[in-house]
Amino acid sequence: MKIHEYQAKDLFRAYDVPVPDGNVAFSVDEAKKNAATLRGFPVVVKAQIHAGGRGKGGGVKLAASMEEVETLANDILGMTLVTHQTGPQGRCVKKLLIEAGQNIAKEFYLSLLVDRATASIVIMASRDGGMDIEEVAAKTPERIIKVQVDPLMGIQGYQLRQVGFALELPGAAMKPFSQLLSNLYRLFIANDCSMVEINPLILTSDDKVIALDAKVDFDSNALYRHKELMELRDLDEEDPLEVEASKYNLNYINLDGNVGNIVNGAGLAMATMDIIKNAGATPANFMDVGGGASAEQVENALRIILADEKVKAILINIFGGILRCDIFAQGIVEAARKTGINVPVVVRMEGTNVDEGKKILKDAGLNLTSAVDLFDAAQKIAATVK
Repeated sequence: MKIHEYQAKDLFRAYDVPVPDGNVAFSVDEAKKNAATLRGFPVVVKAQIHAGGRGKGGGVKLAASMEEVETLANDILGMTLVTHQTGPQGRCVKKLLIEAGQNIAKEFYLSLLVDRATASIVIMASRDGGMDIEEVAAKTPERIIKVQVDPLMGIQGYQLRQVGFALELPGAAMKPFSQLLSNLYRLFIANDCSMVEINPLILTSDDKVIALDAKVDFDSNALYRHKELMELRDLDEEDPLEVEASKYNLNYINLDGNVGNIVNGAGLAMATMDIIKNAGATPANFMDVGGGASAEQVENALRIILADEKVKAILINIFGGILRCDIFAQGIVEAARKTGINVPVVVRMEGTNVDEGKKILKDAGLNLTSAVDLFDAAQKIAATVK
């Protein structure tokens, strides 16, 4: 789960990670009131959406007076902000962060991530802050520092110093930087984060280190342990179909293709998407209904996929284990009758009670095409959308 920059900075403050003074504003008048509480000008007017690249898209501006705050707030609030992370459709800006300007001497990049390959927390840092870290990684990978932290041991003093020395911080900034990174690690672990990113982390002219930006992702699978974090969720920033799917515990991700798919099991769903692509079609979604899906969940899954106007056909791929094929087939029949399927559907089923399941589908009188195996299913669905 992602949160906004202003929410991430509130979390940073709770863990003593230095950030600029500032507050969120939902209107132009509120933006002016917030600017008046800061110590003079310039102040920064920052669009709040769940995407990076806001500055390049025109969503981050510097105001040198209250009149400029009013003008910029008017311009940015309500705009459709397009960045490399929003896609061409962009995101509507509904809130702003009004923040004190800073005297920047140097910009750095700093992040913490889960490294599943090594079962560690990896600290990534670079002297090239304020830039797209992907571009730095592609063109000058030697300028990215990586330090792996064993989560059972926790972050150690020598690792804090290792990152600080690699960033070539002045001596006066080493202690505050070490404290910032230690607190950031504590925040990461305590809140089950999957990513914490500061870009840029700045060094001021008086050797202070401050998080000028803040991006936090939480592991959605751990949110049951953090009910207070759920209050930070902004449904306006999420795909409406994904929000709907989450109400029924369906693992759904909306994609850009034209073949909807319903699968039980995340690994099988990934393989199904690959085979759809190899057959010449493109998946419109990732959908894992889970091993023990009920008929109601199947109905909701089908309804959500049919609500996607991009979907021209549906591939259902089920391996019956915990979820028996006959139970799933009955769910498909009930769902089809309630939702009214208006696109071609190809079904591939294997596993427990597969013959009973196929008979239920055959006797239902629905416009369903059976497939012998997954390869056959992919070929049939690709031929259908072509």
